[in-house]
Amino acid sequence: MTGISGTNTDTFRTRFSGDVLTRTDTGYDSARSLWNGAFDRHPRVIARCGSAADVSSAVAFGRNEGLEVSVRGGGHSLTGASVADGGLMIDLSRMNGVSVDPAARRAVCGGGATLADLDAATQEHGLAVTGGIISHTGVGGLTLGGGMGWLTRRHGLTIDNLVSAQVVLADGRIVRASRKERPDLFWALRGGGGNFGVVIAFEFQLHPVGPEVYMGLLFWGLDQSTEVLRLARDVIEPLPRDANALIAAGLSAPPAPFVPERYHHVPGCAMIIAGFSTEQEHERLLRPVRGALPPLFEFSTPLPYTQLQRELDASATWGIFSYSKALYLDELTDGAIGVIAEYLPRKTSPMSFSPIFPLGGAYRDTGEADTAFGGSRRARFALSIDAIAPEPGPVETDRRWVRSFWEALQPYTVSAGSYVNFMAEYEEGRVRAAYGPGKYDRLARIKDVYDPTNLFHLNANIAPAAGASTVPPPR
Repeated sequence: MTGISGTNTDTFRTRFSGDVLTRTDTGYDSARSLWNGAFDRHPRVIARCGSAADVSSAVAFGRNEGLEVSVRGGGHSLTGASVADGGLMIDLSRMNGVSVDPAARRAVCGGGATLADLDAATQEHGLAVTGGIISHTGVGGLTLGGGMGWLTRRHGLTIDNLVSAQVVLADGRIVRASRKERPDLFWALRGGGGNFGVVIAFEFQLHPVGPEVYMGLLFWGLDQSTEVLRLARDVIEPLPRDANALIAAGLSAPPAPFVPERYHHVPGCAMIIAGFSTEQEHERLLRPVRGALPPLFEFSTPLPYTQLQRELDASATWGIFSYSKALYLDELTDGAIGVIAEYLPRKTSPMSFSPIFPLGGAYRDTGEADTAFGGSRRARFALSIDAIAPEPGPVETDRRWVRSFWEALQPYTVSAGSYVNFMAEYEEGRVRAAYGPGKYDRLARIKDVYDPTNLFHLNANIAPAAGASTVPPPR
């Protein structure tokens, strides 16, 4: 990688309609900040873009100067890949607009939009698309990896609802990808991550949701983990598509008003059931759960869909230190449950926990080969093991816990694959395993067409089929 002169930066600055920031500029530190506080990276240049032309110009600058290029949308990457240390960071945060066509039930959002931006705009019309469970997550990174959330059972993954994308390619061209336009690129974008260009706009199919939905949270002590997980297994599979659940294994009870004070910060297991039908139907779903295993406490309430999307924000505040590993389970077998119950008490940080996402309903409506999604459509659960703390020490300790926990669950996994959005490090062979040989090879061929020099490699990288270097050649 070559150096870059101040003259070249100044020339770029004069030709760029957005903001160009270097270490001495006001706003540089806030622009490079990331959700995962474990990373403190310093790009040589930050190109804060406001238009497609800005992004195209920034890509050309990075390519011509031989700089490592990263793309920052929401800044939520677990690996810190949003910021290129010593390279060029293309910042999309100002491209966060959302336009909604309620008649067509379509939304178009910029590559820098967060889920909160998207939800706020679509909920004005009682519409939504599957998003994540943390509202400050970037739409771009979430979508390109797949996109799981409260609506997965009802409407599939976020990528299952993607209609088109506007992309700036490695050569600077601005193109549209859809089922009819560049269908190979469109297929690859739906799960293949940021390997193929900078996606500056996403068009989604929307669905009627809310604005009022229902949430029930039931909480048990850690000593009941085995019973809770067995109950969850029995309860979740028959859930109607108008409902979804999340198992928060190892979660410490928050000091919230609805939590009795004696249980504040007590570690345990929570089952959160979200309902998108009627209050009576939601109560019907909760009744057998509390009847089978009375919780320490529960909280059930109607709430706006936008509030449901923010309910877990406190578990993943901005600047938190985090490390994760994940896997898919075809079943919550007694063996897997035994491992989970054994490992939950071994965590160090009160914030560390293991969220388990059910994957039934509409998730299975899309065929295995229909998108590039790196996961089995027959899997019933995606399980993440998250080390989380406000400072680095406990995360370093719990990093060993995460790895040991993950290894112990391997005999119960669907395959060697993992959800790329839950990867905190791209270990050798893990990305290929996530997609499987067939999908990976197809993605590599498409990569060779759209990014043959692997300019966009700071991601769950797929090397071009022609075997180009994983690092752009020096100028």
